[in-house]
Amino acid sequence: MIRIGMGYDVHKLTAERPLMLGGIRIAHTHGLLGHSDADVLIHAICDALLGAANMRDIGYHFPDTSSETLNMDSKIILRKTIELIAREGYRVGNIDATICAERPKINPHIPVMQQCLADVIGCSVNDISIKATTSERMGFVGREEGISAYAVCLIEK
Repeated sequence: MIRIGMGYDVHKLTAERPLMLGGIRIAHTHGLLGHSDADVLIHAICDALLGAANMRDIGYHFPDTSSETLNMDSKIILRKTIELIAREGYRVGNIDATICAERPKINPHIPVMQQCLADVIGCSVNDISIKATTSERMGFVGREEGISAYAVCLIEK
């Protein structure tokens, strides 16, 4: 049995935090504001995985009202999400994700992100596609107010 899931996340940029994307720290003037480390890529991937398994969403399992998730490394959230879907008999087939940001340039960091995510998930780097785009200076991403990410995944039982 195969199932498909889709995820989306967005966080506001702030000068108060480091930028975490795809499980790695990227040098930039601003990071993302959120309850955990606000890694929009990992959060979108987790929502895609949970959705594919019909297990609700990241906020249900890792609420932003919990002291346990405050400032949590999103790699932990991803690892626990993999454990949750595994309990239902699922494993990751593949992930395809897109990060939308004006700055910093994401493409140079993609191979390291892929390796980091593959290590956490326990899959091949070839099973994780990450792309980057801008919003052509339109909207909140274009005004550099935030960063968004989209992800789709295939899981197999």
